[in-house]
Amino acid sequence: MTISEKRFLNKDIETKNQANKLTDEVLIEKAKRDLSYFSEIVERYEKKLAVFIRRISYFGNEDIEDILQDVFVKVYKNLNSFDKSFKFSAWIYQIARNQTYDEIRKLKRRPGILSLEYKDLLKIIGSGQDVQRETEVKDNLGRIEKIMRELPYKYREVLVLRFVEEKTYDEIVDILKKPKGSIATLIRRGKKKLDSKLKEAKFI
Repeated sequence: MTISEKRFLNKDIETKNQANKLTDEVLIEKAKRDLSYFSEIVERYEKKLAVFIRRISYFGNEDIEDILQDVFVKVYKNLNSFDKSFKFSAWIYQIARNQTYDEIRKLKRRPGILSLEYKDLLKIIGSGQDVQRETEVKDNLGRIEKIMRELPYKYREVLVLRFVEEKTYDEIVDILKKPKGSIATLIRRGKKKLDSKLKEAKFI
């Protein structure tokens, strides 16, 4: 049973149908007054955040569920202080990122990207519609993942956010709390370093 099922099993169906049609901004305002609307926020972001956490860490399903529960508790407690000048999706991703890093620090481990599928790697590498490249990446997934892990984490993180999570520069700015110029530099340098390593391994 998922977090949303455990917490909101008895949610009113009519409210759910209404909530499905609302934008994040409207949903937030309603959730401040009615907990049943907060369940839609959970359902809307639970799977997305679970995948994101898996991509930036080594945690398994049970740990990710625990992290998500803490994330949504923090989101609910801070709804009233949410800055409307930010995009809600960027705000909740930032909370998920920070919570994941808190758990990593507790275990005194270094974060790592261990769960990228070949389609994710294709997005980062930028193969377009190249069927041959897609097959090559799929057949050498382990080797290419190793190349990704060898990149400094500051580059891996922005590459995942930009090309896999498909976040805009402004959203990445909000998530990482870095200037847009720094984000652009990190993405450019990260891509350059990755391309260089791929060339050395004769993948390009």
